[in-house]
Amino acid sequence: MKYIETLKEGERISDIYLCKHKQALVTKNGKPYETVILQDKTGTLDAKIWEPNSAGIDDFDVMDYVEVMADITSFQGALQANVKRVRKASEGEYDPQDFLPTSEKNVEDMYKEFVSYIDKVKNPYLNKLLKSFYVEDAELIKKFKFHSAAKSVHHGFVGGLLEHSLSVTKLCDYYAQTYTVLNRDLLLTAAMLHDVGKTWELSAFPVNDYTDDGQLLGHIMIGAEEISYRIRGMEGFPAKLASELKHCILAHHGELEYGSPKKPALAEAVALNLADNTDAKMQTIKEMFHSAGDNNGWLGYNRLFESNFRKSTNYND
Repeated sequence: MKYIETLKEGERISDIYLCKHKQALVTKNGKPYETVILQDKTGTLDAKIWEPNSAGIDDFDVMDYVEVMADITSFQGALQANVKRVRKASEGEYDPQDFLPTSEKNVEDMYKEFVSYIDKVKNPYLNKLLKSFYVEDAELIKKFKFHSAAKSVHHGFVGGLLEHSLSVTKLCDYYAQTYTVLNRDLLLTAAMLHDVGKTWELSAFPVNDYTDDGQLLGHIMIGAEEISYRIRGMEGFPAKLASELKHCILAHHGELEYGSPKKPALAEAVALNLADNTDAKMQTIKEMFHSAGDNNGWLGYNRLFESNFRKSTNYND
């Protein structure tokens, strides 16, 4: 199988990929065409079917595995497939595991490290709350390990939610050790729970798309509601502590325009926002550079950073 990350301009491919997106469009001249996003475990590829009604272009739908013959071209600095022929593949012609992007890190090792932070939370109520999610809830644990952290942008792969949550927790642990103004128990708990709502916001792979609740509520509200529900079942949980924890969850995107219902009003909420933003942006850069392959030149304008990007010079070469 020719994986997407190995493709180069000028190649012709003839292989099976997962159709993640398909849309019928019309050019400025009124000519119909289709835009498709193909996926395998190494990434996604934009594809165009310029002659959708021609011989050799069979019917297929989103989430079908399709055999594609196409020429690899470049458009605005990104690879694109110009599709010549396509057909729906049959079961037995492909292994679904080849089409799921997966964390480079071992999921079980990450989860073991992640749950080890529960023992560092000394407050009995927060410790019990974390265990209700990550020790006692087998269904949630399974989903949490398998889920992505986003539909796209960053950590959009199997194990991505766990990898991101672990990184944010480790950053927050560092902040708490460095800045004594921070309540370590509160911050670690908020870090471990800040994106738990994504297990309901996004559907499982291979779909990895927004659920109805994800569209209507979003992971911040979903997470805060789930935390509230579990707290109500814990006798004696301090009301003020519950409000502070939920505030950190509600404010972790930092700004109203970024989806946070509240702006940070606690030091722990500020620290959580910084950790979340740091990991999301650094992972985005990592994925951008990975997609660029051997290209050490300018990679083009990036909307997230509002800047043209390139790799820095490696003076060790």
